[in-house]
Order: sequence, then structure tokens, then C-alpha cells
Amino acid sequence: MKNLVKTIGMILSAVRLTPHLILLVTRDKDGLIRSDIERWNEIYLKNKNFRPALAFVQLMTIYPEYRSLFYHRAGWLGKMVSPLCRPMNTLFISTDIIGPGLFIQHGFATIIAAKSIGTNCWINQQVTIGYSNANDCPTIGDNVTINAGAKVIGGVTIGNNSKVGANAVVVKNVPANATVVGVPARIVKRDGKRVDEPLC
Repeated sequence: MKNLVKTIGMILSAVRLTPHLILLVTRDKDGLIRSDIERWNEIYLKNKNFRPALAFVQLMTIYPEYRSLFYHRAGWLGKMVSPLCRPMNTLFISTDIIGPGLFIQHGFATIIAAKSIGTNCWINQQVTIGYSNANDCPTIGDNVTINAGAKVIGGVTIGNNSKVGANAVVVKNVPANATVVGVPARIVKRDGKRVDEPLC
């Protein structure tokens, strides 16, 4: 009975999402939306018989943070259809260049205002990625994880494969393959080895 109710709910949601499915087909010329769907499927849905349209309906139905990302990718047309399936109202994305496979976990009270974000990044809730003045905002590399409550501020670069720990405050560049924690952030792991180094 539970599966039947879930199936009916998804069918009804798919009807509501018809304009979104059209946008999925027409606005994803570069494959960024499909890459996001694949990544979110791997992390949340874990559907081995992956079908992009079905996974898309599930993600749009269940995860408001995914909706926010989709509407951002779809541009002004996304904003026009957003009243049919509301985005997360406390997640703000104002980054023009976002690589494929961005995953936003929870997304509550999160601001993403970077110069660019690389491939397969992971951003948690209550994160602020933003400006220190009118022009300086961060550049986020590939495979970067920014954990809950972290602040990445100003014209800094977060290197590829780096991790920013929960509640860390980053105002200086983070090298590739590093883990930083603390206020102000310090390097506690570099290239898989424990260290204790200030950021430069």
C-alpha cells in the first residue's frame, strides 16, 4: 500500500512538473543538469536503474534544495515555472559559473556567491560563500567539500580536492588536497598527512 501511494504521488507530481521536464530537455544543451541529476541520484536516490527523467521527478518532488539548483541552471525560464514547485526559500545561488555535479546537502540558510565553482563540489547547510567587498568573491576548485556553517569570504581560492571543516572561517587561499578547520582556518591535513599550518 505504501509503494502504491508513493507511485501515485510521483505520477501526480510528474503532471505538475511537465513544464520542468520540457525545460530539462530544452535547456540542458551542455549536460550540466543531467550531471547534477546523476550526482544527486548517486548520493540520495541510489537508483541503479538510472533514468534521468524519473530521477528528475523524484528530486524535484522531494528536495527543495535541488529545485533551487535546477531553477538557477534553467535561468529566467526556471524562475517562471518555479511557482509550480517552490525552491528552498533560504538557499541563495548567485554564481554564474558552476561546474557539473554540484550537490547541496540540506541547503538551509546557505548563500553561494562565488566567482566560479568547479566540478563535483559538495556544499552543506548554513554555509556562506561570499564577498568581502563589492568585487572580491571566492573561486572554488573541483571536488571541494564545504561543511556546515563554514564561511568562505573574499577573493580567495579553494584548491581542488580540498575540504573546509564545519564552522571554519576561510579568508586566505586554501591549497589543493588540503583540509582546513577553525577560526581563522588552519590546514590540518595536506596530501593525506596530518599537519598544523596557517593559511598564507
